[in-house]
Amino acid sequence: MSQSDEVREAEDVDDAVLVEAQAEASGPRSRVDEAAEADQALHKAPTLPGAARGSLWRDANFLTLWAGQASSQFGAQITELAIPVLAVLLLNASEFEVGVLNAANVAAFLVIGLPAGAWIDRMRKRHVMIWADGVRAVALASLPLLWWAGALQMWHVFAVALIMGVATVFFDVSYQSIIPSLVRPNQIAEANGKLQSTYELANIAGPGIGGWLIGVLTAPFAILATVGTYVVSLIALLLTRDHEERRAAEDRAPILHEIREGLKFVFTEKLLRRIVGFTATGNFFNTIAMTMLPIFLLRELGFSPESMGLVFSLGAIGGFVGAIATPHIVRWIGEARAIPVSAIAMSVAASLLPVAALVPAVAFPLLVAQFFVSSFTVLLYNITQVTFRQRITPARLLGRMNASVRFVVWGVMPVAALLSGALGTWLGVVPTLWIAAAGQLLACLFVVIAPFWFMRELPHAHSEAAAG
Repeated sequence: MSQSDEVREAEDVDDAVLVEAQAEASGPRSRVDEAAEADQALHKAPTLPGAARGSLWRDANFLTLWAGQASSQFGAQITELAIPVLAVLLLNASEFEVGVLNAANVAAFLVIGLPAGAWIDRMRKRHVMIWADGVRAVALASLPLLWWAGALQMWHVFAVALIMGVATVFFDVSYQSIIPSLVRPNQIAEANGKLQSTYELANIAGPGIGGWLIGVLTAPFAILATVGTYVVSLIALLLTRDHEERRAAEDRAPILHEIREGLKFVFTEKLLRRIVGFTATGNFFNTIAMTMLPIFLLRELGFSPESMGLVFSLGAIGGFVGAIATPHIVRWIGEARAIPVSAIAMSVAASLLPVAALVPAVAFPLLVAQFFVSSFTVLLYNITQVTFRQRITPARLLGRMNASVRFVVWGVMPVAALLSGALGTWLGVVPTLWIAAAGQLLACLFVVIAPFWFMRELPHAHSEAAAG
């Protein structure tokens, strides 16, 4: 699920639709009273170099960033397949070791997620992303070098996963916070829609090509492809320009105070609090399932790395279709109702994963269908709720808001990964998948038993602020 994250109605292709989406979905803002000067500055952002009032297809600055992120997202899909294959097939990792590996990959969101948001709000976000890309490229490059030297062990993979996780915390929080400093306010949904669509295209092509590369080069050397894409992303970020300025020293408070400010903003927004509750609980149980997935596919079902990658690629087409369909679905059922509808659909789809063990003869098409529906509904959910978050948050709080949300919704993942490893060792892989499926269904209660059904559009900031 997601990690990733816009209830702004993602009707994002032309200016008229963007303006309508902005008016209809400026999201609830309980503690932000429109008097915040930083928020006003965000909505009156100066014209950026090359920025256009129309489509972002004419904004060379945004296109530079977009190209770099497309490259790194494509590479990340290869590594997400290559590292589990390396652990399960080449290093013979146990269920618990796979759980530890997955926990190491996301532990940073729990350990440093909150202070990272406060630190990032004091820095230029583009510069943070540049450094993070450099660290990730160097860390990943060590794996094929160690394998070539015959020295690679599981603890090396754990260490690289931890380093990658820390760098990803800083990159992702900055990435989710940088868009308002690159484009006009009425282009935010269009920018997010394009970035999400690219992510789904990477999901489609990356795993399939990753599986082929693993078959040809072996998993460690397939990882080198991702190293190259992070270098491309770094160069693109160096060439991108933004209008963000570092916060003045007098506008800074002690770190703990700023962390509390970010958390307070998230948890006093009534509808946002519901969204965070569903996302965190869903992520917890989804992580239990995804941690066991490589063992389930490669050992229980006997899939090859190529078949595993093909399942992911075909299923990811659903995300691309979802990114395109989201504006139309939102117009049809309303932005508020899109949240519980997508939550129910993605949770029901999760139950198809353990069902594949009951019918192994049709496991491949069943899993493709499961990933297709999941990807579609996750994109509908994320495009809606991430834009919502960005648009209701004042500029000075963007980093802390995203870090606070990530702390909650990703902070549960290392705990879930360790629990998954323990359950897989104790009960077996398939029973663990059934537990995960049941938990994801229960997670829906956060948004199903909520006001979303009785609203078509989300309230404007002023009305929610008054209701605070």
